[in-house]
Amino acid sequence: MKKNITRTIKTILWITILIFSFKNYMYSQNDTKKGTFKTLTVTGHSGAHIYTGESLSEKLQYGYGGVNLKFSWVPNKEDDWSLDTGYAAYGIGFYTANIGDPEVFGNPHALFGFINFFLSKPYRRNVLELSPAFGLTYNLEPYNPETNPFNDAIGAKMAVYFSVDFVGAYKLNREIDLIYGVDFKHFSNGRTFTPNFGLNMFGFNGGMRYNFNTNQKRLDRDPYTTNVVSSRFMRPERPKTRKNDFNNSVDVYAALGVVQNEADKGTNRQFGTFSGTIDYRRYFNRMHGISAGLDFFFDNSLSEKYPETSDRFLLAFHYGYDFMFQRFDIRLNVGHYLTDDRGKGNFFLRPALQYEISKSFYAQFGLKTSAGAAADWIEFGVGIKPFKW
Repeated sequence: MKKNITRTIKTILWITILIFSFKNYMYSQNDTKKGTFKTLTVTGHSGAHIYTGESLSEKLQYGYGGVNLKFSWVPNKEDDWSLDTGYAAYGIGFYTANIGDPEVFGNPHALFGFINFFLSKPYRRNVLELSPAFGLTYNLEPYNPETNPFNDAIGAKMAVYFSVDFVGAYKLNREIDLIYGVDFKHFSNGRTFTPNFGLNMFGFNGGMRYNFNTNQKRLDRDPYTTNVVSSRFMRPERPKTRKNDFNNSVDVYAALGVVQNEADKGTNRQFGTFSGTIDYRRYFNRMHGISAGLDFFFDNSLSEKYPETSDRFLLAFHYGYDFMFQRFDIRLNVGHYLTDDRGKGNFFLRPALQYEISKSFYAQFGLKTSAGAAADWIEFGVGIKPFKW
C-alpha cells in the first residue's frame, strides 16, 4: 500500500513539473500577448460506484477516492473559439484513484483533455461550470481466469476515460477559487475485450484553483512588488450564438471497430465490425442541431450464433442531437433496428465525438450500445458532407 501511495505521489509531482515546464514554454512563445491567463486546479473526489455486474458488489461497497490535477488555458481574445463557446477554458489533466482492492482493480490513473463551459454571468462571485473530459485510463488490473477471476468490470489494462463535472467556483481572493460540486466518471473499453460491465462512479468533489497571468514575469519579477497584472480574465457576457455557414447537410459516414465475445474473455480472439450511415442534419446555429438517418451494420462477432454471413448484417434508423463548438461536435443518436436485432435489443445509443477536418470532411470516435446502455462496440471512422445548403 505504501509503495502504491509513493508511486502516485511521484506521478503527480512529475505531471506538475511537466505542466509548469510547458507553461514557461508557452509564455516564451506568447510574450507579445496582452494577457496569458491560465489556471491550475487540484480537487479531491469521493463517492459510490454504480455497478451493473454480478460478482464485485462486495469489493465496491466502500466507494472510491481520487485526486484530479488540471491545467487550463483561459481565452482572452475575441476569436472563433471564444465566440462559439462563450470564452470556455480548455486544458489537460491527470486523475489517480483508489477504486477498491488494487489486486482486483489495480491503481488506475488517467490522462485527459477537458473543456470548462461557464454557465453563470461573468461578474458573479460564484460561477457555475460544466466540464466534460475525455481521455485514457491506464494501470488497471484486468480480468484473468486464474489470478483475477471475479473482475467482470474490466477486461483490459487500459480503458476509455470519460467524466462530467458540474461544479461551483467561488472567488476567495485575487488568485484562489474554492471548487465544489458533483461528478460522474466512467471507465470502459467498449467490449474491445470482455468482460466489460465497466466502472461507473458518482460522487462529490472539492478543492482549490489557482489563477495566474504569465505576463507578470515580463512586467515585474520582484516577489514583493505591488506592480501586478490581473490574475484573472474578466470574460464578457456570452455572445449570441452565430448562424452556421449552412443550414442543412447530407453526411455519409463509415467506421470500423473490434469486439470480443463473452465466451472468449481472457483471450486475444476478437471480431471486426463495420458501421455505415447516411445522415440528414439540420443546423439551427453554430452550436445546436438535430439529425436523422439510416444505419448499415455488420457484426462478425455474431458468427457463432449465425453461421451465414448474410445474417450478420443489420439495418436501422436513428435520430439525434448535436452540440457543436468550434471544430468539435458531441453527438448523441438513438437508433432502432429495421431488421431482426440479433439479440441486441429494441434500441441502441451512439454517443460520439466528431472533429471537423474541413467543411466537407470529418473524423469521428464513438460508442455504439446494445440493449440500451450496454457497450456493443467502439468505432472510429471518417465522413464526408457531399451536399450542403
